[in-house]
Amino acid sequence: MSDWDSTQVRAAVSPEEWQTRVDLAACYRAVAMMGWDDLVFTHITAKIPGVENQFLINPYGLMFEEMTASLMVKIDLQGNKLDDNPHPINPAGFVIHSAIHAAREDAKCVLHVHSLNGVAVSAQKNGVLPISQQSIFVLAGLAYHDYEGVALVDAEKPRLVADLGTKNYFMLRNHGLLTVGPTIADAFQLMYTFEAACTIQVRAQAGGAELMPISQAIIDGALEQARQVTKGLGGRLAWPGLLRRLDRKFPGYNQ
Repeated sequence: MSDWDSTQVRAAVSPEEWQTRVDLAACYRAVAMMGWDDLVFTHITAKIPGVENQFLINPYGLMFEEMTASLMVKIDLQGNKLDDNPHPINPAGFVIHSAIHAAREDAKCVLHVHSLNGVAVSAQKNGVLPISQQSIFVLAGLAYHDYEGVALVDAEKPRLVADLGTKNYFMLRNHGLLTVGPTIADAFQLMYTFEAACTIQVRAQAGGAELMPISQAIIDGALEQARQVTKGLGGRLAWPGLLRRLDRKFPGYNQ
């Protein structure tokens, strides 16, 4: 990884792009820290602020805990590299992300994982059940997309976009979880809640007892409750603390 100079990259990009690079690298490392990564597979992408159709994605083949700001690869909406970064990317992995970025102006960050509990619930016919406090926030903005095999072809894009609609939680059946956020911090916070709801569900089902459902009326008020709990900051409330944890456990993401 030493063939890509951090100082040169920082000097060559705008302050806004550099901050996005730092946050994106931190997000990759946070996903690894939480145990949601799948070796080198899945992706997190972020739009470069103030630039039309330019995005950052991970160099393919590196582990999530190895990501740094300077290593992020700049690409266009077709997955073509736009800089001299020597590391390859996985164009196939950008199929889902590019569809969402193109369709949703608010999709500044798209975060996709193959977490074990998330995939387990995605394989269940009824999907996310209203059985935990975490689940009410997910169910207030959840969409589903049926499995069509590994996402390699553009023909699937219109169906992905139509199924997602305006929702920010997206369960890819038999596949995994995806969140859409106006910031990287928001996308991470949404994924934290999504994965927590799935983990709790799997554990509750394993207990074998009858489950206690939460009423639809409570779910209908969940988004307003979330705004109150986070003081209107969404994922930005916990993000600084998460970065401090990364500085202790996985330092170097901002290089």
